[in-house]
Amino acid sequence: MKHLLVLGASGFVGHHLCEALNRANLHVLAPTRRIPARSIQTLPMVDVVQADITNPQVLERLMKGVDAVVNLVAILHGSPQEFHQVHVALPSLIAQCAKDAGVKQLIQMSALGIQATGRESSNYLTSKAQGEAAMTSILSGSSCALTVLRPSVIFAKDDQFINLLAQLQKLFPIFPLASAQARFQPVWVGDVVSAVLYVLNARQGGVFNPLASPPLEPVYELAGPEVKTFAELVRLAGEHIGHPRPILPLPPSIARLQAWMMEMMPGKPVMSRDNLDSMLTPNVASAKHPGLKTLGVLAPKSLLSVFPPLKPND
Repeated sequence: MKHLLVLGASGFVGHHLCEALNRANLHVLAPTRRIPARSIQTLPMVDVVQADITNPQVLERLMKGVDAVVNLVAILHGSPQEFHQVHVALPSLIAQCAKDAGVKQLIQMSALGIQATGRESSNYLTSKAQGEAAMTSILSGSSCALTVLRPSVIFAKDDQFINLLAQLQKLFPIFPLASAQARFQPVWVGDVVSAVLYVLNARQGGVFNPLASPPLEPVYELAGPEVKTFAELVRLAGEHIGHPRPILPLPPSIARLQAWMMEMMPGKPVMSRDNLDSMLTPNVASAKHPGLKTLGVLAPKSLLSVFPPLKPND
């Protein structure tokens, strides 16, 4: 395999993946809405192009001569229409274009939690599930193999989750927290990237690892070694920067009011009502699908190894 198309390449997971693919000396085509895309622009094996991937003609042109496509495009906040456009309509278009272009492999980054009930209450989880179903239907019987990766919340030194929880504790003496008992199984971005590389190798054969890989399953769950409540994650983030704050769990009615107020503020909200709905479903591995160890990640990295507590003299 020589050519990859990575959609969402300039995002958090995307730039980590592009760095790994660049180290593997693989050519990556990375369309972006705006240039420059500073997080990946300087990588010599990454070709950054300005393109509107929601345009079918543009997407078809981008897929010509491509061996595999990785779709990382996603949103956490938005209207029901925006969630549908990004998580259902766009993946459907990607699958159809990949099928028509003769792409051998498509990797879809989804999310843990969509398998819990089949009747998800949040727009985020519902749209993710619908997107998966649409891609599976479109590619059924085609020569394009679809692999779905469902990660828990992804952490890293440069993430916008643990770091945000840490920074907020510098500002407030008490941390009012909605959904304090919501459960997560955070996974390190490096392990997610390793899983993507393994999937590419298993399908294409011998690119990253000369050893033969077993056949791929259609769905994998990417979860770290620890299950943490939201309150425990906030506490860990505060201890990492030396500013742990007392946590004030909010009752559901006050939590929804707080989230609504945050939605009304300019910019991306820290929390939305849809986020609260998503957290009603545990963001942990269901054990219904294989996980990281099946994808060659034998010792997933823990949160504390990346965000250790601050020592008194640090």
